[in-house]
Amino acid sequence: MYTAHFGLSQDPFSIAPDPRYLFMSERHREALAHLLYGVAGSNQAAGGTGGGFVLLTGDIGAGKTTICRCFLAQIPPNCHVAYIFNPKLSVLELLQSICEEFHITLSPAHTGTPTVKDYIDALNAFLLQSHAAGQSSVLIIDEAQNLSPEVLEQLRLLTNLETSERKLLQIVLIGQPELRDMLARPELEQLAQRVIARFHLDALSPAETKQYIGHRLGVAGHSGALPFEPQAMQRIHQLTRGVPRRINLLCGRALLGAWATGVNQVNRKVVNKAAAEVFGTEAGYTPNFKRQRLDYGLAGLALLAALTLLGLQLGSTSKESQVLSPTAAQTAQAAAPIGAASTDKPEPAPMAELQTLWPQLPGDINTAWRELAPDWKLPTNSTDPCQVAAAQQLQCYRTSNLTMPLLRQLDRPGILTLQAAQSPAVYALLVGLSDQTATLRLDGHLRTVRLVDLAQWWRGDFATYWQQPTGYTAGLPDGSTGPAIDWLASRLALLDGGPSASNAATPLALDAALRARVRAFQRARGITPDGQPGPMTFLQIDSATPGQSPRLISEPQ
Repeated sequence: MYTAHFGLSQDPFSIAPDPRYLFMSERHREALAHLLYGVAGSNQAAGGTGGGFVLLTGDIGAGKTTICRCFLAQIPPNCHVAYIFNPKLSVLELLQSICEEFHITLSPAHTGTPTVKDYIDALNAFLLQSHAAGQSSVLIIDEAQNLSPEVLEQLRLLTNLETSERKLLQIVLIGQPELRDMLARPELEQLAQRVIARFHLDALSPAETKQYIGHRLGVAGHSGALPFEPQAMQRIHQLTRGVPRRINLLCGRALLGAWATGVNQVNRKVVNKAAAEVFGTEAGYTPNFKRQRLDYGLAGLALLAALTLLGLQLGSTSKESQVLSPTAAQTAQAAAPIGAASTDKPEPAPMAELQTLWPQLPGDINTAWRELAPDWKLPTNSTDPCQVAAAQQLQCYRTSNLTMPLLRQLDRPGILTLQAAQSPAVYALLVGLSDQTATLRLDGHLRTVRLVDLAQWWRGDFATYWQQPTGYTAGLPDGSTGPAIDWLASRLALLDGGPSASNAATPLALDAALRARVRAFQRARGITPDGQPGPMTFLQIDSATPGQSPRLISEPQ
């Protein structure tokens, strides 16, 4: 949902290995060059002699697989490629997988269960046939750190398949740093000596991290200044250590958090909150945080001692003075219906996972309209809530392109349409918003959910009741007069801080000057500035000025 808010055509921080988003830092260019060198070495047309291993290693999320996908797109057409992405196989299973990738079938005369020799013979025949046709063959194994020593030894033996002039198979191993440690073992020395090129993909520097973020945003359609403040960018590199996948996870969640709070720039605070979401406690493992944890620990010990002393004092009081524990009080509050009489400030609405609430959300929007009706003093038992509302000069209004900032500005309870993939839509009654949470009312009870969770299923569809000004009609033409125009002009005058328009000597009309004021208001509120006062413009003006319309609660209650 945040893509439209930041002017993007798609999600720029997906962790899928899309070659379009490959950021070619100097390290990435060298890594790709090593892979292409391996292909050139196996390519007869290029005069290569073939054979040996090419080794590419890097930390988790450094971009190895994405480079591999880019590499595959540049392989010459006269080169056969076998790509193994799950190498946790036995020797026999690996040989079978290689033959399947090269589309090699065993001889029709073969009977019984295939053996290692059967697959090697078939592979050798295929490689010789390809060599005679001027073609080369490359075997790529991803996640190669999962290969067993027995399988690695068999791979070494495969590089013995050769003619008198050249090796017939080039093998590329891609894996995590422990792959280098494996090849350093004495029992794999023969294989290590056959590595003709090796490269380790390091993490990005702070400058490259900024370039990487800008590159991905640009591919996704962003133009202009980056939506990250400089301190936020520094914090992103610190938390991600320059690892592209971690950058993607953190930046995607940070943009979502900025969208949810209605801001256009990601600051350090938003980054820290996003890091807590995606990395958990790991996000705080910095020297400052360690000192802070120590301070909190000492303060906690002092608090525990104070509470123990207080508990001893309370133990001598009468039973009538006992109160519910925080947990019990919260449970009791959750069970109490909304509107129950209470002289104390109510406890916050209990936090809930949106997925657990999903089965309870109505699939019929009329049910949600009836749930919203009490806020507007409408009956809750009507079969057609919108028809009943119309009899009391209220309209059911629905829009499909609202954003979170506009929703905050609108500041009135309403119905959110939530849509999960391949599932029917459900409807949630929004009654409150805070910086990080939304409060929903379900069967008369409040439930608080995180905005970042809500954003996964809300696509901008919002519905609410609207009391339109008397005399309002859609598409008001130039020169329109009447109560609706009087209401519009007087509210805009109130917002402008000028004299009341109702005191004008001549009848008010929707002229060029009033339309210019409408456009200015629309532009300030993020509405399309067309100068045409439609329902959303009237709703936003109503929310921006004192009135009797229901409002969202600003904090969970």
